[in-house]
Amino acid sequence: MGVKRWFSLFALCSLVGAFAFLHLTWTGPLHFAATRWILYLNALTDPEIVPLWVVGGAVMLLALVGAVTSMVMFNRSILRAIGNDPKTTLDTIHSVRTLARGPRVLAVGGGTGLSKLLGGLKEYSGNLTAVVTVADDGGSSGRLRESLDMIAPGDLTDCYAALSDSPVLSRLLLHRFERGDGLSGHTFGNLLLATLSEEQGGLQGAMQDVHEVLKVRGEVFPATTSPTRLVAELSDGRVVYGESQLAAQKGVAQILRVRLDPPDLPALPAVLEAVRQASLIVLGPGSLYTSILPALLVPEVAEAVRQSRAPLVYVAPIMTEPGETDGLSLADHDAAIFGHLGRRPDVLLVNSQPVPLKVLDRYEEEGAALLSSLGMDAQTRRRVVYAPLLQPGLVAHHDPAALARALLALKHRD
Repeated sequence: MGVKRWFSLFALCSLVGAFAFLHLTWTGPLHFAATRWILYLNALTDPEIVPLWVVGGAVMLLALVGAVTSMVMFNRSILRAIGNDPKTTLDTIHSVRTLARGPRVLAVGGGTGLSKLLGGLKEYSGNLTAVVTVADDGGSSGRLRESLDMIAPGDLTDCYAALSDSPVLSRLLLHRFERGDGLSGHTFGNLLLATLSEEQGGLQGAMQDVHEVLKVRGEVFPATTSPTRLVAELSDGRVVYGESQLAAQKGVAQILRVRLDPPDLPALPAVLEAVRQASLIVLGPGSLYTSILPALLVPEVAEAVRQSRAPLVYVAPIMTEPGETDGLSLADHDAAIFGHLGRRPDVLLVNSQPVPLKVLDRYEEEGAALLSSLGMDAQTRRRVVYAPLLQPGLVAHHDPAALARALLALKHRD
């Protein structure tokens, strides 16, 4: 906690002060009072039974206990006055100090995968930065984008909820209104971000306010603060505009490339600084073409990631995604990242746990399949790291705690 040096200094100063006070009383005007005090203490015991110095030591110890008790009660009174629980303050201070020494992790993507990753990592580090895609044009985010000409707030809201130190705020941010003219379908978090964006003339000016209000452990930034739209080029020559239209219009064609419209979007300086300071950069987990790659298509963000010396880790999905990555293998995902970013992941982190048959059957009914690791060349295989990442239950999702431990193990190995 960084207090040992100050406690040592306090002890040293107290010892020096004690000898200085002894010198003052013995050589100064307090000599008479000191002599009377010594004689009074000596009269309390028989020197043949208890040595005189023991009496002085006992009184000194009692005085020390009284001084420490008074300081403890003083601190408790101050903590109660500012609304903190003295019983948990020490644990809170220790937690904050420990997390402040955690690795600087930059996570890129969007959707529920990124928010779950952040929820797992925040138990190990307070130096987290999420760079979130803002190209979503469906649901509540799409309606707010169209109405207010703002960036999509949905994935930002999920990440803020995951990193907030307040359980109440986390719950409120994700609350979705089920009724109310104009409110139905919106989450409280999306409306809050829309309000701050409207008040500040855009989210760029409201970022610091958001982090303070929501008590976020780490930072969450949009990849760009300018409204943008995802454009997908398909293998049959068609072009699909809008993230929400991709799954519906893709059909049997493959996605060749995605881009943003407009393409030359500015990035927040804080995002670029976070990339430069990162000791680990994580892509995913999340949808390859609609969550991860859009955040990397902002030119300045992509350039900063390419120039970074931090290890780049791609968290491979457990299953393919219908309407987006049908028929793609792990090698295809790796090639898509290289084709859009210009840098290959240093590590491809893959789940090693078997998925239960009943879970596979349910996903197969939805058109999804296990991500294949076949067809990799020797160079790609050397970058694959397997770890048990499967979340227990009837879904093929990554377990946040297991994923966080696996990523930190990669960081320590590096």
